[in-house]
Amino acid sequence: MIRVLIADDHPVVRQGLRTFLDLQEDLDVVGEAGDGAEAVDLVESLSPDVLLLDLKMPVLDGLGTLVRLAERGLRPRVLVLTSVGDRGDVAPAIRAGAAGFLYKDVEPTALVQAVRAVHGGQVLLAPEAAEAMLAGAGAGAGAGAGAGAGDARPGGAAPVPSRPEPVAPLTEREREVLILIASGRSNREIARDLAVAEKTVKTHVSNVLMKLGVQDRTQAALYAVRHGLA
Repeated sequence: MIRVLIADDHPVVRQGLRTFLDLQEDLDVVGEAGDGAEAVDLVESLSPDVLLLDLKMPVLDGLGTLVRLAERGLRPRVLVLTSVGDRGDVAPAIRAGAAGFLYKDVEPTALVQAVRAVHGGQVLLAPEAAEAMLAGAGAGAGAGAGAGAGDARPGGAAPVPSRPEPVAPLTEREREVLILIASGRSNREIARDLAVAEKTVKTHVSNVLMKLGVQDRTQAALYAVRHGLA
């Protein structure tokens, strides 16, 4: 059974989610929270596998909840489920530890599949969330040139170090390619930016995906965001 905790400040939303999720044979809703502070306490006491987290909540919002979970060493798989208007919060949520980001207009069956996916270790974004994150990374790459290491990031997430140690053993060129992928560049644009052949870029991209253990460019971009490379 996958143990699920729901954190949302709207009782009707919580009840609807509980009713549907409890119909699934492999899901068990173990609790509900009406604000982020309560969600953190319940994660600590109930040890859910997956936390369904709204971003707009009183007392402690979703991003603050992610930060506090990390501070307490609590590591449920967090699937953000929020309103469509919160697209600017995608990258901060991923940096703060969310494993998935969906909007509340998602189909119920897709939500169930997402819960199972993040529980299984996958990182999952709604298509609109992926587009918003990549667009934000691209804009940030241009607007942030020359910014200092202490610059605060939007959304309340913890600041990202300016020169983080890469987790994967990427070469300097592969790291450059990863940063450009996260900025939304195509292979052709990367080849132009680095003054190399497009075939060479394809080889670098394949190496990056293999070394990061990810399946596609979106997951590579997520890696870059989480490790402060974008």
